[in-house]
Amino acid sequence: MIVSNNPATLRPVPDAYSGIYAHATMLKHPDKLFFFSGQVGVAMDGEVASSFSGQCHQAMDHVEALLTAHDLDLNNILKVTYYLTRTQDISELTRLRQSRWHANNPPAITTLLVAGLVSPDWLIEIDVIAGA
Repeated sequence: MIVSNNPATLRPVPDAYSGIYAHATMLKHPDKLFFFSGQVGVAMDGEVASSFSGQCHQAMDHVEALLTAHDLDLNNILKVTYYLTRTQDISELTRLRQSRWHANNPPAITTLLVAGLVSPDWLIEIDVIAGA
């Protein structure tokens, strides 16, 4: 069972991030841990959307496919690291997370701005740790 934890000794999670962020998550009685490689917005046919939103949706689709392939779902996510190449995409990332990955026990989150990813066309990479 995954449990989110927001201790009273830390700054409360802002309302804008309620349901999509926790200061900590814990996996009680873990059976398995999954460390998924970073997923990017490249479609199965190799196409890369020109928009951040398109790439983010594609990367989220890949994460969801990995979860499904291992009989997991969004509730099994313990930790997500988002790598973005542009500051202006942060608010769109938050909006997409709220619309797709809102949870009762949200995962621990880290969002990083990076100088670039492997391909200069990539705008986001999503790295996930899940547990069962």
